[in-house]
Amino acid sequence: MTEAAGFDKRSFELLPDIEARSFWFRSRNRLIVWALRRYFPDARSLLEVGCGTGFVLQGVREAFPQLELTGADLYEEGLDVARRRVPDARLLRVDGRELPFPGSFDVVGSFDMLEHVEDDEAALRSMFGSLKADGGIIMTVPQHPRLWSAADEFGKHVRRYTRHELVSKIERAGFRVVRVSSFVSLLLPLMAISRARQRRSHAAFDPLSEFRHGRLLDRSLEQVMNLESMLIRSGISLPAGGSLLAVARRGS
Repeated sequence: MTEAAGFDKRSFELLPDIEARSFWFRSRNRLIVWALRRYFPDARSLLEVGCGTGFVLQGVREAFPQLELTGADLYEEGLDVARRRVPDARLLRVDGRELPFPGSFDVVGSFDMLEHVEDDEAALRSMFGSLKADGGIIMTVPQHPRLWSAADEFGKHVRRYTRHELVSKIERAGFRVVRVSSFVSLLLPLMAISRARQRRSHAAFDPLSEFRHGRLLDRSLEQVMNLESMLIRSGISLPAGGSLLAVARRGS
């Protein structure tokens, strides 16, 4: 993954202000924290691959103050922000396809990173090699190729995943998938309409357009996400959504 191909550095100027104010980022953080507590309650160390500005690591630190945190990213611009957010985490400039941490972590997280990587299976194999024998991964990716739009192009995504594609690639890397569910499911119709309008529009793409909500609307959308999060926590795997959550373990 080269810097030019993998991510638009302009995003690091936008993300710090967007993340804390966006229902989507807050809701995703809560889902990640739940998955970590549910599937890896005894974890003592976590590596986030593609940690960006450290918003997820900050949320994990607040929920698990005892956890040893490491963040890896290809871009110093993101790491500079992450160091301010999570000053006690170990933060390193590392290529996610070549992680130099053999057998080191209880959990590896990858949150909306894999879609940026052309050779995503190499990244998954590298994550597998970074885990302890009984470790596992938690990851999120964008779902449904038909939702492809200018937002994906701005984000320099290589793909949006189908459920079958993601599970197959995780399993080929050596993992055993223990949970997969869509999320941003109840809002999928609104998302599909928004993306269709983007594709038809001839105006220049505004990367903030999907996050520019008033406080009341943002809180209302967050309540919808909270409802679907309750369904996921109850054991329901949602069949369709704007994103996918996957949890997998190393070994049988």
